[in-house]
Amino acid sequence: QAQLVESGGGLVQAGGSLRLSCAASGRAFSSYMMGWFRQAPGNARESVAAINWSGARTYYADSVKGRFTISRDNAKNTVFLQMNSLKPEDTAVYYCAADFNHPFYSGDSYLSPQNFGGWGQGTQVTVSS
Repeated sequence: QAQLVESGGGLVQAGGSLRLSCAASGRAFSSYMMGWFRQAPGNARESVAAINWSGARTYYADSVKGRFTISRDNAKNTVFLQMNSLKPEDTAVYYCAADFNHPFYSGDSYLSPQNFGGWGQGTQVTVSS
């Protein structure tokens, strides 16, 4: 059974940085688009960043472009999210997930949360002002 475990969250001051990790197990994730998502209290889950199966294509929400970087290490079945210049509005629970329905797909047609699965428990990121 596929399992994703997020880590690396914490409390940081505005302008600071955090690096999130997502460790995958139970199946080979190297064939799938991987995504990071976040959900703040009272808000819907939203897409933050995604990376295609090879790592050659990346996508970002406008709100994080230039500040966040997604990467992956397929040999270690791990996906990362480097978050710099953090803002209070980045405060949320961050999740990673995989698009199991479209192996080896690199486009941007399926980046919404409903197309992803294997959700972990998430990791809390809190940015103080």
